[in-house]
Amino acid sequence: MSTNRTEKEQVRVHIRWMIRRDMPEVLQTEQESFEYAWTEEDFLRCLRQRNCIGMVAEQGEKVVGFMIYELHKAKLHILNFAVHPSCRRSRVGTQMVAKLISKLSSHRRTRITLEVRETNLGAQLFFRQQGFRAVRVLRCYYEDSGEDAFLMQYRLADDTGEEFEETVNRIAQFEES
Repeated sequence: MSTNRTEKEQVRVHIRWMIRRDMPEVLQTEQESFEYAWTEEDFLRCLRQRNCIGMVAEQGEKVVGFMIYELHKAKLHILNFAVHPSCRRSRVGTQMVAKLISKLSSHRRTRITLEVRETNLGAQLFFRQQGFRAVRVLRCYYEDSGEDAFLMQYRLADDTGEEFEETVNRIAQFEES
């Protein structure tokens, strides 16, 4: 990132558990962020799962970002992550990623994974800047568009564990070909 680029002032946020009353602001950010946005039912179905966590980034009384992730034995898996367009480039996303990284532990969960659309260059660059790297291409991953995804991963620096654990997903059976 070049230092002469004009960055917005850093916005300090409070990151907390997502509650029901956050849903209108979360949905607004979702719809303004993605062409193929999740519906309220998508959010609720996901959040009803025992291993699924929703968190929001709040500035004052306003929700300016959110993340939905799953807890797995050895990793956290981000399912959805967005910052409201008016607050991008003000370090809101960086603070949310830092919160997730703080939940990792060298003797338990050592990785964070997520899929990013191949056309979502902004997200690819953002997560790369946060220390993630693309580890695999998932062909025709998105049912809505048939688009490929990059599987990106963050590993704790002192993680000396095994190679990347295979992600079990609906296209895993096609990846061998």
